[in-house]
Amino acid sequence: MVRNILNYYGIRGGQLDQHFLADERILDKIVEAAHIVPGEKVLEIGAGIGNLTERLLCYTDKVIAVELDHKLVAILEDRFKEEKKLQIIHGDILEVELPDFDKVVANLPYSISSEITFKLFKHHFKLGILMYQYEFAQRLIAKPGSDNYSRLTVNTSYFADVSILMRVPKGAFFPPPQVDSAVVKICPRPPPFAVIDSNFFLKFVTAIFTKRRKKLKNAIIESNHMLGIRNVKQIVSQLPEDMMKLRPENLDPAQLAALSNRIVEMQQEV
Repeated sequence: MVRNILNYYGIRGGQLDQHFLADERILDKIVEAAHIVPGEKVLEIGAGIGNLTERLLCYTDKVIAVELDHKLVAILEDRFKEEKKLQIIHGDILEVELPDFDKVVANLPYSISSEITFKLFKHHFKLGILMYQYEFAQRLIAKPGSDNYSRLTVNTSYFADVSILMRVPKGAFFPPPQVDSAVVKICPRPPPFAVIDSNFFLKFVTAIFTKRRKKLKNAIIESNHMLGIRNVKQIVSQLPEDMMKLRPENLDPAQLAALSNRIVEMQQEV
């Protein structure tokens, strides 16, 4: 079906440097996983030629489709010109102002997956069913001490519960990408651990993971240009010594939150 649509509109596969999900069974499973009920507003990012869009429209009263490429926007406008339930936003997902939505269902542009994910966390929504590069998905759910455990893991755990629903092979796309993909379920929820200053915590995690192979003592000091901690060496000397001897990748999110909180408290005491 994807080839037929591209041929109909005179677009060669790969011409737009995009990979369109073509496997009908996976498309159906993605929509089923979203458990859409009438009345919910669904956001789709990177709507492409509308294969997922078409299915979403069968289940809800409102689909908001964001697409950057003007050629694909033209296809969407033509394919769904009679469809009143579809709102097409032509623009960059990282720059456009998003309207309210209940769920987000999308095959994301892999090159900006992290930026999109954290933009979504700034909005209130019930559920996300998102396609990521498989290696990226593994980083979302990684355990402390593993190679995939990262700033992305910790910051994501602050906002949501995440699970991989299925691995998607390269052959499910046209044209096939170089990597496998994964469908990920994201369930936003309140933070599972206490954070005094969420902005500082997120910045703290980002900073120390730029020095992930260093011991925490040195990681904090060497990344302080990102944190702006006053009297940083004195502050670090008062943090738990056993933790300061570990690397950032060895601490779980709750432990990192506790360190962040202690730094904030000591800065307030100065």
